[in-house]
Amino acid sequence: MTTYAALLRGINVGGGKKLPMAGLRALLEGLGHREVRTYLQSGNAVFRSEERDTGALAAELGRALAREYGFAVECLVRDHGYLRAVAEACPFPAERLEGRQLHATYYSEPVEESRFAALDPAQFLPEEFRLGDRVLYLYAPEGLGRSKLAPALARPALTEGLIATTRNWNTVRKLVELTEE
Repeated sequence: MTTYAALLRGINVGGGKKLPMAGLRALLEGLGHREVRTYLQSGNAVFRSEERDTGALAAELGRALAREYGFAVECLVRDHGYLRAVAEACPFPAERLEGRQLHATYYSEPVEESRFAALDPAQFLPEEFRLGDRVLYLYAPEGLGRSKLAPALARPALTEGLIATTRNWNTVRKLVELTEE
């Protein structure tokens, strides 16, 4: 059995795609997963499964959510080892920053730096970003709500063909903790 985190994109934000966490827990249990827990209301679930294919887990969850709730939800599933590696590889001084200043955007596939070549990093300073293994680290000292870089990084042309979902650093750390076996 492996412990995973399911990261759902765009639910319970901005008034759309309402998904009760109790319903998400019940749905995951109905799919045969064990020790299901949710974290916050923004689409984070932790569960144990014998399935090893994270892509298959994400696709199964997405189909089940569409059937149950009538709307599409993009999902990523990551195991503890990956989540821990993302936290440990952070190129910014996470231990000295507030959780709201640092974010991780998880991607469904590896992302090449060339995808972001049209962005002029100097234009967004002191905000910065760095790429990692299927993740983008964003340092936004004034938080995501005031960030000018975050919307530029989320432009459809830059994320085309990818599932991308962002979590603040507090959530990144908590998901590492919750998936620890």
